[in-house]
Amino acid sequence: MKRLVLPSLVLGLAACTAQLPTSETPPLAVPAGQDQAALAPGLGVGTSPVASAAPAVASAPSPPPTALAAVEPPAPAPVAGPASCPDGMQLVEGDYCTEVEHTCLEEWWDESNKKRVCERFAPTSRCLGQKVKKRYCIDTYEWPNKKGVRPEVMNAFYQAQVKCAAVGKRMCTESEWNFACEGPDMLPFPYGYERDARKCNGDHKWDGPNMKKVGKRDPAELARLWRGVPSGSQPQCVSPFGVADLPANADEVVAAESPHAKFESVNTGGPWYKGVRNQCRPKIYTHDEGFYYYYLSFRCCSAPDGAANDPRTPGQIRKGDKWDMVERLAGFDVADARQKLDLKDKGQCTCKAGDVRCHTLCGTLLGPAAVDGTDATRVLGHAKETKHAPKGAAPKKPKGKKPKK
Repeated sequence: MKRLVLPSLVLGLAACTAQLPTSETPPLAVPAGQDQAALAPGLGVGTSPVASAAPAVASAPSPPPTALAAVEPPAPAPVAGPASCPDGMQLVEGDYCTEVEHTCLEEWWDESNKKRVCERFAPTSRCLGQKVKKRYCIDTYEWPNKKGVRPEVMNAFYQAQVKCAAVGKRMCTESEWNFACEGPDMLPFPYGYERDARKCNGDHKWDGPNMKKVGKRDPAELARLWRGVPSGSQPQCVSPFGVADLPANADEVVAAESPHAKFESVNTGGPWYKGVRNQCRPKIYTHDEGFYYYYLSFRCCSAPDGAANDPRTPGQIRKGDKWDMVERLAGFDVADARQKLDLKDKGQCTCKAGDVRCHTLCGTLLGPAAVDGTDATRVLGHAKETKHAPKGAAPKKPKGKKPKK
């Protein structure tokens, strides 16, 4: 048996254990010779964000807060009625544990990711950290938070942040995402202690993305790579708080909380591929705010009981960053996002071919040939075919001659 201590905030490490690598998929990088200027609106795959009006330079720093105009965050949309949360959101309330221990009873080794994946945990969770009172609202589904609609992908962190602000909400923090996923019993998966890639869409074959095409947001390539399923189509992928589709399917980006965090953005849940843990607690801390990808989505959170939201992240608030910095780095502002959302609700959010900014705002980057994930592309039975990996290494191959067929 193997005990896994799962801290809430560990910079630079997957929260499952310090020995595990931080990347949930093979390393991602913009290919040599990639035209960064083509990654409009100023954000690139795995690059540092820059102002949308300037050529994309991976090392360009954000301007200091003192150089920015004193622009206040946008006013939140009014919340109607006495309900604790607006329509389409779930109330999450209770004591959140900052550090949890799970005991893995059965695991397998994924060679492509050099990662141990726990298939079955002992049916107990032990809190080793502090209990923190939490009460907040979270979207039931990934953006655009509509049942039966595919989760929207290819938004970088600041773009997701502006879209949440446009509907009077804010980005979820990593601990809020954790608690909404695991519930008060600190489950490793929202549905229990045994991993099931059919309950929360996972274990699909790796399909070799063309990074240059992904970087340019090519709709045909994005459609070829798509293995997600529509929001709300997984009735067993629902957390104890009633929040759907949290791990697996599309990965999600949330806001960092640690004062020592290198980036504002944190990736959580894991995508639909084989060799990914798809648990509540493991996190990726190595992608900066400019990172976008064909399986990366997001959802929004909000203060309960109609209270106003500050759409800035905990880190931005600590640093005194102004909201116009976020909008500039997103490449569009709240007014732009609200206008496109209104058009989208009317079925009128249309864009010219190649207009990346418009398609990003409308959520129409995914090409029409996309096919939802099924068992046809899922790797089944791999846990029974692999041996337990030694700590920090792959299983050794047996010696001797190969058996005759």
